Amino acid sequence: MHTTEVAAALKGAKHVAILTGSGISAESGVPTFRDAQTGLWSQFKPEDLATPEAFRGNPKLVWEWYAWRRGLIARAQPNAGHLALVELEQRIPEFTLITQNVDGLHQRAGSRNVIELHGNINRTKCSEEDLPVTEWKERGDPPPRCPRCGGPLRPDVVWFGESLRAEAIEGALMASRRCDVFLSIGTSTLVQPAASLPFEAAEGGATVIEINTDVTPLTNHATFRLPGPAARVLPELLRVAWPA
Repeated sequence: MHTTEVAAALKGAKHVAILTGSGISAESGVPTFRDAQTGLWSQFKPEDLATPEAFRGNPKLVWEWYAWRRGLIARAQPNAGHLALVELEQRIPEFTLITQNVDGLHQRAGSRNVIELHGNINRTKCSEEDLPVTEWKERGDPPPRCPRCGGPLRPDVVWFGESLRAEAIEGALMASRRCDVFLSIGTSTLVQPAASLPFEAAEGGATVIEINTDVTPLTNHATFRLPGPAARVLPELLRVAWPA
């Protein structure tokens, strides 16, 4: 274990960038995208549920899939890993939290400077205007309609085949290149462009730390690896860096 070295790097850091993936949410009981394809949903492929083509072909099915997942997320609570990142943000002069997760658990925990690469399942937008919608009249047949233009509403997430919002990926790249410590937490380091961020940080001279239960493509390139779940590793790391 390299907890002491990582703690020292964090304590001396002026800018920390964090990338989180589905691993930290799984510790709160939020199933990953594919783990959520159980029961009724097991008969469908990802492209049946999370692509623009799927929504155009069967908007009711897609809306109901996301409504079911929102219900799962609503019952989940931020875990000790989420809460440790809130504390870390309060201790570091400049802090950027980049997440691939769409569940909003970081914000519910209290994190402030969050870049959501893949959107947020709890937000809704108009599929025609690409603008947020917070209120609408319920109809009998989902999805509901935009009160402005009548277009079908959809979750404000990035589907397969869609581009990330430019401001999100630009902000993430800038933080990764400028930080002096980068933590990759619970992410497979397989999904681009997020997977490139720790390597961008390393090229910029940052200390790169991986916290994960699994070995990933980043493992052999990280400065330090702390194996284990974020809910255990992160609180321990903070206790070493800032003992009570």
